Order: sequence, then structure tokens, then C-alpha cells
Amino acid sequence: MWDWLYSSSLAWWLFVLSIVTFAGSLIAIPWILVRLPPHYFDERQPRIWLKGRHPALRCLAIGLINVLGVLFILAGIAMLVLPGQGMLTMLVGLSLVEFPGKRALERKIISIPLVYQTINGLRARFGQPSLVIYPHCDLAEVPTVGDDTLPPNDKSLGA
Repeated sequence: MWDWLYSSSLAWWLFVLSIVTFAGSLIAIPWILVRLPPHYFDERQPRIWLKGRHPALRCLAIGLINVLGVLFILAGIAMLVLPGQGMLTMLVGLSLVEFPGKRALERKIISIPLVYQTINGLRARFGQPSLVIYPHCDLAEVPTVGDDTLPPNDKSLGA
């Protein structure tokens, strides 16, 4: 019953699939990251995709994008131990999938200095501006009114 699992044809197909996904990630991930708008990770900018389209088209497109995102996340997890760009692949997968808390998780991953520098270096190589990361208002430190905490232009607002 489980003989197919040990067959050489399955091993061959898995090898081919591994090579194809590795090559695909080397092409697709940079292509996606370079084309992201600079304010994609800025929570002050709303993300509205397919606004004004038919609801059935929106549901179908979001469903397909979620499936693609899950595949990217699984491939990224595999690439943590296999050759490939694991963290970047998972970041692209997360940006495709819709779930509660998605933006906070994206912000946490993009805030890793090595990931942020790698992406911005790639964007600079293709003449794109750096990504802007703005913290969520719940996580941002709110300045208090006083002489020590406000910038020089805003001291007139103090007590």
C-alpha cells in the first residue's frame, strides 16, 4: 500500500519540484518585493484591493491569493532548511494571505534588520525607494507635552 512512497519516480518528481520552486523563488520573490509600494508596510495607508469590482470576482480573487500565499509560506518554511530565501518567501506569503493580525506580523518580520536591509538593498538596485515602516498606533510611543519630549517646533503646544 505504501510502496508508492518509496518509489524512485516519487523521489525524482520531488527533486524536480524542489529545483523548480528554488528557481521560481529566485525570480518571483525579488520581482514581488521590488514592485511593492514604498508604503505597503505603513499602517497609516489603507490596503484596498479590487475595490469597486463585483463581489464574486473579489471573493474568487481573494481565495486564489490566499491559496498562493499559503503555498509561499509553506515553501518559505521548507527553505529555512533547504536552499532558498526562506524569510523573504514567508514574508511574501504573509503579505498575500488575509487573517487577523496580519499587518502586525508583517511589521514584526520586516523590522528584523537583516530582512529590512536585504529588501531595501534589492529595491535600491532596481531604483525603487526604501520601504516605510510605521508602527501601529497601539505600539507607538505617544509623546507627552513638556519641554523635554516635544520637538523644537512643537514647544508652543506645551503647558
